[in-house]
Amino acid sequence: MHTHKPRPNHFWSIATMKCPRCRRGPLFTDHSAYNFKHTFSMHKTCSECRQHFDMEPGFWYGTGYVSYALAIAFSVATFIAWWVLIGVSVNDNRVFWWLGTNAVLLVLLQPWLMRLSRTIYLYFFVSYDPDYEHTEPKKFDY
Repeated sequence: MHTHKPRPNHFWSIATMKCPRCRRGPLFTDHSAYNFKHTFSMHKTCSECRQHFDMEPGFWYGTGYVSYALAIAFSVATFIAWWVLIGVSVNDNRVFWWLGTNAVLLVLLQPWLMRLSRTIYLYFFVSYDPDYEHTEPKKFDY
């Protein structure tokens, strides 16, 4: 008899950087993205479902596109927030203050954004398996 665990929320699993197959096991060995020696240190396989994370040589190069999209989305969001709350004008340099603030925030958030881009990219290739305890993880040939 199979006892089904509740299905973890898709977006919460991405935000907390959990395995895409089971949505329970952590992707990264160190909880903090700001431990710069271990920012990209990932487990080889998921501790819950044994899913391999490094699909093939050079797999993570594609995360650059995801990271770029996240940076653009963040910049658009901060621009809209700045426009609504403060206003945008070139006459008194408010737009340049937004540009500087946005650049500083992007630099500060970059380790977290890079980890998030790896998580989102992995979710493109590995789907959730509600029966992960009884099935083998997806294999990749390389």
